[in-house]
Formats: sequence, C-alpha cells, structure tokens
Amino acid sequence: MKIVHIIMSLNIGGAELMLKRLVLHSHQKEQFEHIVITLTDLGVMGPELQNEGIMVHTLGMKSLPTVPLVFLKLRKLLKEIQPDVVQTWMYHSDLLGGLAAKSIGIKKIIWGIRTTDASQCSSKLTVYLSKLCAKLSYYIPSTIISAANVSKNYHIKIGYDERKMVVIPNGYDIDAIAATNKDGLEIRRQNNLSTNDIVIGSVGRFDTAKNQKLFVDIAAILIKDYPDLKFMIVGRDNTVENAELISWIKSYNIVDSFRLLGERDDVPKCLKAMDIFCLHSKTEGFPNVLVEALAAGLLCVSADVGDARQILDKYGSLVTEYNSLGLVAAIKHNIIQLDGSDRIIENNKNLALKHVRDNYSIENIHIDFSNIWKASSLGV
Repeated sequence: MKIVHIIMSLNIGGAELMLKRLVLHSHQKEQFEHIVITLTDLGVMGPELQNEGIMVHTLGMKSLPTVPLVFLKLRKLLKEIQPDVVQTWMYHSDLLGGLAAKSIGIKKIIWGIRTTDASQCSSKLTVYLSKLCAKLSYYIPSTIISAANVSKNYHIKIGYDERKMVVIPNGYDIDAIAATNKDGLEIRRQNNLSTNDIVIGSVGRFDTAKNQKLFVDIAAILIKDYPDLKFMIVGRDNTVENAELISWIKSYNIVDSFRLLGERDDVPKCLKAMDIFCLHSKTEGFPNVLVEALAAGLLCVSADVGDARQILDKYGSLVTEYNSLGLVAAIKHNIIQLDGSDRIIENNKNLALKHVRDNYSIENIHIDFSNIWKASSLGV
C-alpha cells in the first residue's frame, strides 16, 4: 500500500518529529510504502528520511504568491505517484493537499490536526485556514486524526465534521529517547551545576504560547524561599542573546540562577540534568515534552493545557488554575518530595515509565495508524 504524507516543512517541530517517527518505524516493518512531500524544502529532517530510504519531494513554496504554482506541482506529483492514501499534516497541508488529492479523484484522504485553539497565539491566516478547513471537512477528508482530545473537542466546536474525527496521540521510541544519569551529570558539568543543585527545567521554543515569562516569574517567587535553586530553559531562541528573555530575568536580579541552553539535539540528556520539569504553556495540543519528561523519570508539574491531564494521569502534578502561584505551590510540593524516600521516588519513576510505554510507545501508535490506513484502502 502506497501512502503519501504532505506537510508544510521538515524542520524541527512536534508534527514533523511525529511524522518522522511514524514513517521510519513503519518503513522498518515493510508493510507500507511511504512517500513524503514537503510544500517548502527539505528542512532539517528531509535528508534524515532520505538516508533511511524514504522518498522525499520538495515543492519550493516561499510566499503566498507561489501557492498556485505549488498547488499545480502537487497535483501533478500526486497523479504520478498514484497513492492509495494521502495523509496531510496541519492546516496548510490539509487544505492544499486535500484539495489537490480530491481534484484528481483520490478518495482516501486523512487530515491531521496538531493544534488546540487556533485563535490563541496564531496568525490571522492560521485562524482563517482553520475556519475554512472546518467547512471543507464535510467534503474532503475521509478521516480526521487529532493528536489530542482537547484538539478534537475544540475543532468540533468550530464546525469540523465530528463523524470523521479520531484521536491518536503522539508515539515515541521509548528506548531512543532514553538518556543516562551520566548524560545528565555531563550536561550539569557543562553548565556549572553541581550534583547537589536542584534544577527546575523547561523545554520549548521561545514563543508567546509557551510563555517563558511565566516561568521566569515562577523562578523569582521560588528563589525567595529556595535561594539556591537553579532553572534551565531548553529550546529555540532561549539564549543569552534573547534580549527580551534576558530583560525579564534581569528585572528580578536572578541571572545567576538561570541556564539558557537554546535549541538542542540532545533534549533527553538535558532532561536528565533536571530534577523537576515544569510545563507552563498558555496552550498546547499534545505536549510531547511532558511524555519525554515522564520517561526520563522527572517529577512533573504542568498547567492543565492540551492533553496534559491524560498524559500525567496520576504520575505528576496538574495545576488547574493557570497562574504562577498554583505552579509555584506544586513545584514546592515536589521539592519536598526530593528530600523524601529514594525508594518511593524510584518506584514512582518505574510506574510512570510503564504508563508511557503502555500508552505512548511508537509500536502501539503505529498499530492505530495502520488500522486507519488499511480501513481507508478498503473503503471502510
């Protein structure tokens, strides 16, 4: 069975990483032939897919005026490939990929939703596309896959065809995202942190939706009671060169308490350098890093955003009131736990890891996708 995946880009992002994991895992099993089309260029992960034997096509979209030409190129390419299933990832690809596939008679079109509330922290174009796709959802896709329950519910509210919507969370190669205690100690050494330092961590690109300002506010409050705490932020543009971020930290005079690591390709090792992980986003769909933090054995504190509630289950602290005080209280509770029984903490880590393996392993998630691909090919 031939499956074409259409995505805007192959740079680092939640949807892009999930596509990569899914395609490579499926490719190893040799059950399906996967072809990837990116509307822009190869990005970071395009060559990685090619090196593993996955065909990747690029269409060179650069700006709005290039969209008509890209659409025609996409339509022509789909005619040549003649896929059994077209799976698109996110609004731009849902729209262009869906229309192109429908226009040449492809019946099995799977849309992919990755965001929660498009009206929050998104461009006007993205908001418009979400509303347009809502109307077209009754005519173009045969199935709509959402990465999170909260995303599914939001899109139903804005008019998406509820009958076609299913939820499949992100999947992970649990062993591949594992790092060792030694890895964590090396990250600490590189960043002038001792083995005795308590490190509160955050991972995510610098963005209004991720709300690093709240994390800085949290740090300033915690330091009043725990002056030796250290705070680590990992993610694109979280660096000392970021004038806005540095200004927030300097305003509280806590520069020495922060370690800004920027974008990394060794996030699991960075997680191992942390004791407590904090998810402080304003909005999320499926927060990937929360799964990774649980798998790393961290004590986790999270705002009640996206599917954080389902991910944490009983293995972390969920804060329903979105403010600094609620998150501070939960972090303080976890700091106290760090001074408790090592045996109890180790047992909780093992239970959390089992929870991740049972619910978010790429093996299990691949089965869910496979069932939809097969059903689509049979006209179910």
